[in-house]
Amino acid sequence: MPSLNGLLESSLYTTNMDRARRFFEEVMDLEAFTADHRFTAYNAGGTSVLLLFLEGATEETVVLPGDMGTIPPHDGSGRVHMAFAIEAEELEPWERRLAEHNVEIEGRTHWPKGGESLYFRDPDGHLLELATPGLWPNY
Repeated sequence: MPSLNGLLESSLYTTNMDRARRFFEEVMDLEAFTADHRFTAYNAGGTSVLLLFLEGATEETVVLPGDMGTIPPHDGSGRVHMAFAIEAEELEPWERRLAEHNVEIEGRTHWPKGGESLYFRDPDGHLLELATPGLWPNY
């Protein structure tokens, strides 16, 4: 059986790219690798990439330059969930940062293995989570 090396990309879809970029750059302090009118790719730590797509802007096949190939159409809508891994000692600084940006913490979980999670929303209503080690058997 071939193996997997981890989850490389996660995608969120936004109705307002400028607003989403401000949130992920100013609040989450993510650095964009590349961007255009329909998407932004962020370094989400380690080997993880967060892709933001403008809703409805990726419904056609994208033909890449030269002999690079194509990217099939995709799209999404609705509020989804994703979690960012953080160290336990970063939980309190993240709480302060979210408060400084008037981002409401909607939930908190203390997991049986010792991990903690904070839940909050981005401007599109996606449920974001900051999770410390002790949440899953592999984290």
